[in-house]
Amino acid sequence: MNTAIIERLANDGRLDRIFIGGEWVLPAGQARSAVIDPSTEESVAEIALGNAQDVATAVAAARRALATWSVSSPQSRAALLDRVHALILERAEAFAQAISQEMGCAISVARAAQVPIAAEHVRVARDLAGSYAFVTHRGNTAIMREAIGVCGLITPWNWPLYQITAKVGPALAAGCTVVLKPSELSPLSAFLFAELMHDAGIPAGVFNLVNGEGPEVGAALATHTDVDMISITGSTRAGVLVAQAAAPTVKRVAQELGGKSPNVILPDADFARAIPAAVAAGLRNVGQSCSAPTRMIVPRERLADVERIACEAASALVVGDPRLQQTTHGPVANRAQFNRVQEMIGVGIAEGARLVCGGPGRPQGVERGYYVRPTLFSDVQPQMRIAQEEIFGPVLAIIPYDSVDEAVAIANGTVYGLGAHVQGQDLAAARAVAARIRSGQVHINNPPWSPDAPFGGYKRSGNGREYGVEGLEEYLETKAILGYLDGPAPSAA
Repeated sequence: MNTAIIERLANDGRLDRIFIGGEWVLPAGQARSAVIDPSTEESVAEIALGNAQDVATAVAAARRALATWSVSSPQSRAALLDRVHALILERAEAFAQAISQEMGCAISVARAAQVPIAAEHVRVARDLAGSYAFVTHRGNTAIMREAIGVCGLITPWNWPLYQITAKVGPALAAGCTVVLKPSELSPLSAFLFAELMHDAGIPAGVFNLVNGEGPEVGAALATHTDVDMISITGSTRAGVLVAQAAAPTVKRVAQELGGKSPNVILPDADFARAIPAAVAAGLRNVGQSCSAPTRMIVPRERLADVERIACEAASALVVGDPRLQQTTHGPVANRAQFNRVQEMIGVGIAEGARLVCGGPGRPQGVERGYYVRPTLFSDVQPQMRIAQEEIFGPVLAIIPYDSVDEAVAIANGTVYGLGAHVQGQDLAAARAVAARIRSGQVHINNPPWSPDAPFGGYKRSGNGREYGVEGLEEYLETKAILGYLDGPAPSAA
């Protein structure tokens, strides 16, 4: 167990404080929460929790800062984000160690994905701040894109730094000020990020951090009359509660919520390549990704081949101590999630799905920690709970189809529409299937991840978009000033 980061945060008083108005301050209340290492089930730290009074103080600080930050030059905002980006890369190992300890991510994955992807969101926001046309002209009308105002940002425990930067980066680039509520289950990386923001020279009040639980701090942000926008990444249930709480103040609510993403394997796919890739994608981050393709939709006549290849791929995964470099998959992040995954594995068995790999309980020889066996079910019927509900663990459902039309219908046959994958060698056919899937993102043949590709959901997977230009525009209001120009706008020539 690497306790150096926790000891340093404790010695500096960070764990007892929240970050408001450019200073580390004691919260108004006395509530505290344990940080549990999911690999040992032991408490490694305690943090102070804020309350509604702290939210009010933070929002007031953000409102004061908005007056100057919102009218600062985009170039100065880009320069600040450039310093933030550089510091994330400079402190990458500390972030990776914190993420591994607070939510059990394998250190190799934290180093290769969790931290670098988080840095990319800041880089894209920096570049957009310097290049985006905040003022355009249409006839004699000026179209201005202005900061929406004070933003409450609610982030989850599964990609703790990545989700912070995906919101903070574009919000600051747009000229907004923010109050961040990270998950109280994985707060260590958020403390490190707040320190980084201070060291980057963020003006007082532009960035504020209030740790706390959703029913207290999240609800206070959603209902506050001086919060202009809420952006939440979390479960669909949490998103609904936030939207309901925000409705009386008619603030903008952007939601990136649950998913049950399909992976359609077309008949002409290279199965030797497509199936291992499908297993890796579905089980990335131990299945704790809202867009993970956890429904593998395959031609019925190839079902036996799929099962064999998929089980070989799953058996090659190394489940174990997240601090060991050879580990590919650590534990799930907390006891509630462990119990949920075990329950759903039992549901799959009870529903009559055929268990072909893994199953209930911890891996052989493991007696403690929230470790789950990578589990594959086959002959899954589309209406089964394991094919309809988000499990958020290393559990894949293999669903056979008899025609491509049926495959598309299965892919679209849930209340979610966040991500999707299509595998096939005929690119035109794969594109045609991708176009028919109702999902905010579709990946054809496992392309590289792109921080510029907009990300968000159809249906109950949420609304609004993150990443790239669309992610920036979520934090902007549109103002038309008629008569801004004397006569028609000059031609582009």
